[in-house]
Amino acid sequence: MKRPTIADVARRAGVSKGAVSYALNGQPGVSDATRQRILAIAREIGFNPNSAARALSGATANAVGLALCRPARILGVEPFFMELISGVEAELSARSYALTLQVVASPEAEIAVYRRWWGERRVDGVFVCDLRVDDRRVPVLEELRLPAVVIGGPGGGGLDHVWSDESAALTEVLEYLVALGHRQIARIGGLPGLRHTEIRTETFGAVSRRLGLKRTVTVSSDYSGEEGARATRRLLSSADRPTAIVYDNDVMAIAGLAVAQEMGLAVPVDVSIVAWDDSPLCQLVHPSLTALHRDIPAYGAHAASRLLAAIAGQPLGDFQDETAHLIPRGSTAPPRM
Repeated sequence: MKRPTIADVARRAGVSKGAVSYALNGQPGVSDATRQRILAIAREIGFNPNSAARALSGATANAVGLALCRPARILGVEPFFMELISGVEAELSARSYALTLQVVASPEAEIAVYRRWWGERRVDGVFVCDLRVDDRRVPVLEELRLPAVVIGGPGGGGLDHVWSDESAALTEVLEYLVALGHRQIARIGGLPGLRHTEIRTETFGAVSRRLGLKRTVTVSSDYSGEEGARATRRLLSSADRPTAIVYDNDVMAIAGLAVAQEMGLAVPVDVSIVAWDDSPLCQLVHPSLTALHRDIPAYGAHAASRLLAAIAGQPLGDFQDETAHLIPRGSTAPPRM
């Protein structure tokens, strides 16, 4: 799909290229109604006159984009994205590339950002995070032919993926908790509809059945400490409360630890806690949290190096990064009999 031109705007609007030029540059010569129609068409197809000369010259932006459909308040407290971006930046800065980061409110807004970046030649490629089931972003990026690397997976569609085996990591956690003697295990998961959330949910159910667990439950959340605390309070207030809880991120796990202590429950004697992903926060609380650990900055660096290779036109393929491994700490122990 070629980049839009002033001729494309003129053809869609049914006017001359001169009229389009007048409208875009705020000059007289067209009516207000025609001017507004031309401006609307230019926005719709992603044409920006300020980038026209640059597009004709074939210059590169020396920048890549990352649009995140997450509340900004969550990004500010979740260590995963900060560590991921640090790894991305380390790789990009070594190649004199910049990272353009934008937080968006919806998948539709994210797609609009990709179209604008592509039309204005703002970036040479993009990272795609939080892969969804039947993700609408994938066919759009394929249509635009904008180099892209999906952080997460496994693969699907025509884009390249950098991913880690979520199923194997969660299986290790459940087998460890069962070996300790736990038979009532709950999980507080992340946003439903995300590919990695669905993989974890399916794995949690399948492995629980294989291990013969008598009671398991998954509660959906949004990764925030507030929602993690609220879900933990409901679970620990139930008549048949779990003896172990697995959290889909460290922020919710730390909030859950605080709730357990607030309710007078001892961790790990009354309830064991496991966090996913490990971070320095997990070691600063008491007791320190058992967690799934992986090198997240390296994960980001691998994604960045592959995106730069895609921009250079090198053939790639999916890349499976290391599987997170369990680090037992003070928040897990055999359950009170």
